[in-house]
Amino acid sequence: MIVKAELEALGFNLISVELGEVEISVLISDEQKQEIDNKLLKYGFQLIDDKNCQIVEKVKTLIVDLIQSKNNALKTNLSDYLVNAISRDYSYISNLFSKIEGTTIEQYHILQKIERVKELLVYDELNLNEIAFQLKYSSASHLSKQFKKVTGLTVTHFRNLKDQKRNPLENL
Repeated sequence: MIVKAELEALGFNLISVELGEVEISVLISDEQKQEIDNKLLKYGFQLIDDKNCQIVEKVKTLIVDLIQSKNNALKTNLSDYLVNAISRDYSYISNLFSKIEGTTIEQYHILQKIERVKELLVYDELNLNEIAFQLKYSSASHLSKQFKKVTGLTVTHFRNLKDQKRNPLENL
Protein backbone atom coordinates (compact mmCIF):
# COMPACT_ATOMS: atom_id res chain seq x y z
CA MET A 1 0.00 0.00 0.00
CA ILE A 2 2.85 2.35 0.82
CA VAL A 3 4.62 1.69 -2.46
CA LYS A 4 1.40 2.18 -4.41
CA ALA A 5 0.59 5.43 -2.60
CA GLU A 6 4.09 6.87 -3.07
CA LEU A 7 4.23 6.02 -6.77
CA GLU A 8 0.78 7.45 -7.38
CA ALA A 9 1.78 10.59 -5.48
CA LEU A 10 4.70 10.91 -7.91
CA GLY A 11 2.18 10.79 -10.76
CA PHE A 12 2.85 7.30 -12.12
CA ASN A 13 0.08 5.26 -13.72
CA LEU A 14 0.42 1.79 -12.21
CA ILE A 15 -0.62 -1.35 -14.06
CA SER A 16 -0.11 -3.69 -11.09
CA VAL A 17 1.36 -3.68 -7.61
CA GLU A 18 2.17 -7.02 -6.01
CA LEU A 19 4.46 -8.17 -3.24
CA GLY A 20 7.96 -7.27 -4.42
CA GLU A 21 6.92 -6.11 -7.88
CA VAL A 22 5.43 -3.02 -9.53
CA GLU A 23 4.51 -2.56 -13.18
CA ILE A 24 4.35 1.01 -14.48
CA SER A 25 2.65 1.88 -17.77
CA VAL A 26 5.52 3.98 -19.20
CA LEU A 27 9.30 3.83 -19.33
CA ILE A 28 10.91 5.92 -16.62
CA SER A 29 14.05 8.01 -16.77
CA ASP A 30 17.12 7.58 -14.59
CA GLU A 31 16.10 10.71 -12.66
CA GLN A 32 12.65 9.24 -12.01
CA LYS A 33 14.23 5.97 -10.86
CA GLN A 34 16.39 7.90 -8.41
CA GLU A 35 13.34 9.82 -7.15
CA ILE A 36 11.40 6.57 -6.67
CA ASP A 37 14.37 4.96 -4.93
CA ASN A 38 14.70 7.92 -2.53
CA LYS A 39 10.98 7.79 -1.68
CA LEU A 40 11.02 4.02 -1.10
CA LEU A 41 14.18 4.08 1.04
CA LYS A 42 12.30 6.14 3.66
CA TYR A 43 10.09 3.09 4.22
CA GLY A 44 12.84 0.47 4.07
CA PHE A 45 12.17 -0.54 0.45
CA GLN A 46 14.71 -0.62 -2.32
CA LEU A 47 14.35 -0.26 -6.07
CA ILE A 48 15.96 -3.25 -7.76
CA ASP A 49 16.87 -2.63 -11.37
CA ASP A 50 19.42 -5.40 -11.94
CA LYS A 51 17.79 -8.39 -13.72
CA ASN A 52 19.70 -11.01 -11.71
CA CYS A 53 18.77 -9.37 -8.41
CA GLN A 54 15.16 -9.16 -9.59
CA ILE A 55 15.11 -12.92 -10.16
CA VAL A 56 16.59 -13.57 -6.70
CA GLU A 57 14.08 -11.21 -5.07
CA LYS A 58 11.28 -12.92 -6.98
CA VAL A 59 12.43 -16.31 -5.63
CA LYS A 60 12.50 -14.92 -2.08
CA THR A 61 9.07 -13.33 -2.48
CA LEU A 62 7.59 -16.55 -3.87
CA ILE A 63 8.99 -18.59 -0.99
CA VAL A 64 7.82 -16.15 1.70
CA ASP A 65 4.38 -15.94 0.10
CA LEU A 66 4.18 -19.72 -0.15
CA ILE A 67 5.01 -20.17 3.53
CA GLN A 68 2.87 -17.32 4.87
CA SER A 69 -0.26 -18.15 2.90
CA LYS A 70 -2.34 -21.18 3.91
CA ASN A 71 -4.22 -20.93 0.61
CA ASN A 72 -1.06 -21.16 -1.44
CA ALA A 73 -0.41 -24.84 -0.72
CA LEU A 74 2.44 -26.26 -2.78
CA LYS A 75 0.99 -28.87 -5.13
CA THR A 76 4.36 -29.76 -6.63
CA ASN A 77 7.95 -29.65 -5.44
CA LEU A 78 9.61 -26.30 -4.77
CA SER A 79 11.88 -26.42 -7.82
CA ASP A 80 8.97 -26.99 -10.22
CA TYR A 81 6.98 -24.25 -8.49
CA LEU A 82 9.83 -21.76 -8.99
CA VAL A 83 10.49 -22.83 -12.59
CA ASN A 84 6.82 -22.33 -13.46
CA ALA A 85 6.63 -18.96 -11.70
CA ILE A 86 9.88 -17.53 -13.09
CA SER A 87 10.06 -19.31 -16.47
CA ARG A 88 13.75 -20.14 -16.13
CA ASP A 89 15.67 -23.39 -15.76
CA TYR A 90 16.00 -24.43 -12.11
CA SER A 91 19.77 -24.88 -12.27
CA TYR A 92 20.09 -21.29 -13.53
CA ILE A 93 17.80 -19.97 -10.77
CA SER A 94 19.55 -22.04 -8.11
CA ASN A 95 23.08 -21.05 -9.14
CA LEU A 96 22.12 -17.38 -9.40
CA PHE A 97 20.43 -17.46 -5.99
CA SER A 98 23.44 -19.13 -4.35
CA LYS A 99 25.86 -16.71 -5.99
CA ILE A 100 23.96 -13.60 -4.87
CA GLU A 101 22.62 -14.73 -1.48
CA GLY A 102 25.46 -17.00 -0.35
CA THR A 103 23.02 -19.78 0.54
CA THR A 104 20.93 -22.30 -1.37
CA ILE A 105 17.27 -21.93 -2.20
CA GLU A 106 16.56 -24.99 -0.07
CA GLN A 107 18.33 -23.49 2.97
CA TYR A 108 16.48 -20.21 2.49
CA HIS A 109 13.20 -22.14 2.27
CA ILE A 110 13.99 -24.03 5.48
CA LEU A 111 14.93 -20.82 7.32
CA GLN A 112 11.68 -19.19 6.25
CA LYS A 113 9.69 -22.24 7.37
CA ILE A 114 11.40 -22.18 10.77
CA GLU A 115 10.60 -18.47 11.14
CA ARG A 116 6.97 -19.30 10.40
CA VAL A 117 7.08 -22.11 12.97
CA LYS A 118 8.38 -19.63 15.57
CA GLU A 119 5.57 -17.24 14.69
CA LEU A 120 2.94 -19.96 15.02
CA LEU A 121 4.44 -21.14 18.31
CA VAL A 122 4.26 -17.62 19.71
CA TYR A 123 0.60 -17.30 18.65
CA ASP A 124 -0.01 -20.54 20.57
CA GLU A 125 -3.16 -21.36 18.57
CA LEU A 126 -1.93 -24.59 16.96
CA ASN A 127 -0.24 -27.63 18.40
CA LEU A 128 2.98 -28.98 16.89
CA ASN A 129 1.20 -31.60 14.78
CA GLU A 130 -1.06 -28.94 13.26
CA ILE A 131 1.93 -26.68 12.55
CA ALA A 132 3.80 -29.58 10.94
CA PHE A 133 0.78 -30.39 8.76
CA GLN A 134 0.25 -26.75 7.75
CA LEU A 135 3.90 -26.31 6.73
CA LYS A 136 4.03 -29.66 4.89
CA TYR A 137 6.44 -31.45 7.23
CA SER A 138 6.21 -35.22 7.11
CA SER A 139 5.76 -35.30 10.90
CA ALA A 140 6.02 -33.24 14.06
CA SER A 141 9.20 -35.17 14.81
CA HIS A 142 10.79 -34.03 11.53
CA LEU A 143 9.77 -30.43 12.28
CA SER A 144 11.24 -30.70 15.79
CA LYS A 145 14.55 -32.05 14.51
CA GLN A 146 14.83 -29.34 11.87
CA PHE A 147 13.85 -26.65 14.40
CA LYS A 148 16.59 -27.83 16.78
CA LYS A 149 19.17 -28.00 13.98
CA VAL A 150 18.40 -24.44 12.78
CA THR A 151 17.77 -22.63 16.08
CA GLY A 152 19.77 -24.72 18.54
CA LEU A 153 16.65 -24.91 20.72
CA THR A 154 14.02 -27.55 21.16
CA VAL A 155 10.45 -26.54 20.40
CA THR A 156 9.58 -26.96 24.09
CA HIS A 157 12.47 -24.75 25.17
CA PHE A 158 11.42 -22.09 22.65
CA ARG A 159 7.84 -22.20 23.96
CA ASN A 160 9.11 -21.88 27.53
CA LEU A 161 11.21 -18.84 26.61
CA LYS A 162 8.14 -17.22 25.12
CA ASP A 163 6.13 -17.95 28.26
CA GLN A 164 8.85 -16.51 30.51
CA LYS A 165 8.79 -13.20 28.66
CA ARG A 166 5.04 -12.73 29.15
CA ASN A 167 3.68 -11.38 32.40
CA PRO A 168 0.13 -12.31 33.33
CA LEU A 169 -2.19 -9.31 33.60
CA GLU A 170 -2.72 -9.88 37.30
CA ASN A 171 1.03 -9.46 37.89
CA LEU A 172 1.26 -6.07 36.18
